Amino acid sequence: MLRRLYDRILALSADRRAPVWLALISFAESSFFPVPPDALLVPMALSRPDRAYRFALICTLASVTGGMLGYLIGYALYDQVAAPLIHFYHYEAAADAFVDKFNQYGLWVILIKGLTPIPYKIVTITSGLAHFNFGVFMAASVLTRGARFFLVAGLIRQFGEPVRAFIERRLTLVTSLTAAGIVGGVLLLKFI
Repeated sequence: MLRRLYDRILALSADRRAPVWLALISFAESSFFPVPPDALLVPMALSRPDRAYRFALICTLASVTGGMLGYLIGYALYDQVAAPLIHFYHYEAAADAFVDKFNQYGLWVILIKGLTPIPYKIVTITSGLAHFNFGVFMAASVLTRGARFFLVAGLIRQFGEPVRAFIERRLTLVTSLTAAGIVGGVLLLKFI
């Protein structure tokens, strides 16, 4: 089943509409959607290593734009939109702790969390909730999201075929480690 899903995602990633889907997922992940854009960026870059940097740019621009929506949700629509989202993901304690961290370490929180697999929507919504400086938030978002996506694209462009072969040989291991990394990042967030 995992092999069929992997093959299907690779086929979809080669579709001419894949960049549009990549942009939509990147935008949504920064404010409300639970799936990181890497789920599509990696197979797209593996399918077309010559376009890996273009895909990273799409991810970066869409993610930062989606981050603006996340910031707005936290800043102006917390009670109507953010509180239900935070409650849905059971992040109430994490959101409170994040606001406290923003009061002390705002810029560093954005820089560190923007590079990790911890859901970026938590950073964007909490930045708005804490009324963190919007210009600094945007600059840090461009820097960290760009660094993350361009690093992925660069690694795939440099080591594309060996990476692809490794993933295809050890698909279960790769997906298990990816899932464990995401779960670990979320747990880390809850306890920080």
